[in-house]
Amino acid sequence: MKSLREFLRNFLNNKGQHVFVSLLIAKICAFLGSLFIIRVLPESEFGTMSIVASVFAVFAPFSGFGSHQSLLRFGSITDDPDEKRKLCGYLLAKGFGYQILLSVIFLLVSLFYVSKYEDIFFIFLFFAVRLVGSYFLNYIQSELRIFGDNKTFANVNNWVNILGVLLLLLLAYFFGLYGYLVAIAFTPFLALFWLKKESYRTFTENFSFNKKEIWNYGLHASGTALLSDALFSADVLMLSFLMNETAVANYKVAILIPANITFLALTFMQSDFPVIARNYQDRGFLFNYVANYYKIFIPVTALIFLFGFVFKLEILHLFFSEKYGDNTLLFTILLAGFCLNILFRNLYGNLLSAVGKMKINTYVSVATLVLLIGLGFLFTPKFGINGMGIALSVTLLVNGILLMSAFLIYLKNLK
Repeated sequence: MKSLREFLRNFLNNKGQHVFVSLLIAKICAFLGSLFIIRVLPESEFGTMSIVASVFAVFAPFSGFGSHQSLLRFGSITDDPDEKRKLCGYLLAKGFGYQILLSVIFLLVSLFYVSKYEDIFFIFLFFAVRLVGSYFLNYIQSELRIFGDNKTFANVNNWVNILGVLLLLLLAYFFGLYGYLVAIAFTPFLALFWLKKESYRTFTENFSFNKKEIWNYGLHASGTALLSDALFSADVLMLSFLMNETAVANYKVAILIPANITFLALTFMQSDFPVIARNYQDRGFLFNYVANYYKIFIPVTALIFLFGFVFKLEILHLFFSEKYGDNTLLFTILLAGFCLNILFRNLYGNLLSAVGKMKINTYVSVATLVLLIGLGFLFTPKFGINGMGIALSVTLLVNGILLMSAFLIYLKNLK
């Protein structure tokens, strides 16, 4: 993979274009759903729902205690289809038990909020159902990817997201918040139509992989994802305590577009992860992958930031409403932070995951989460929601630099 042309050709051979379109559709559907809810729900209801969604975002990466993460990693490095199927059946059954436990813990968290926010327990209940559905969706996606079926992976995403957003728009329009909750709770279960019979009919522990190593990787992957995604929940949770639901609503509006531009980088990482995992000891392959990635994404992120900076007010008015027009500075800060996120954190975090260095990801995530909390409490009282945007952007940059340093050390030590 020495040239950019070869890099793109391999991307297309892996059906990366299908992954790209499916992730684009997913982002558009999520954006339309969020935009619709922002316009339909009262500000207080949207703020309360956003708080629960932020708690959900902390728990969601821990789905099945990382069973789907282990399936993707270990299923990718073996070429034996029988080994892959055995691993699928084992992790589906074990992971589901852990998922039920996780959902119960999620519901218990609601007890910390019931005294301050009215009816928040019922919102937690619907999100708990969504947690279970998300487990099956994640598992099915990983299973398809380890068998190299990126086209079907894309089809699953498309059906779940398109039908999901249509259901959301319909129910939310007629039933408001509770219609929205019903839609998001049951949409992930649509993926069950693609669950293979051999996955739940076959359970065996008779495979070549070490079970301790499998769960060690899965738990570190879950912990890393949990801590990583907590960066995008801790800010909202801190605002809910330091300020109010109105501040939360304004912050969520400002971050919606910047946070979604990362799908461009995730497209390549999603489609290429199994290939990177198989070449985790090939120094030349990894070096050239990074070089070609930058040939694409340095110009792309520069153009995105320039366009967003010039037309920031028009973007907020067009996609949201004039009442959110005062958030242009916050929008610019967050857009810069997420452009840098594409160039550092997205790339090197996924590379370290693919080569099996999940512990490094975990340690860096712990350190940067602490940094975000510290910066959030430092800047928010002084600068309001803009202070939280600064805190998040600085944290993302520091996170990415640390991950880059760790990966370069790994690359240097390869023979």
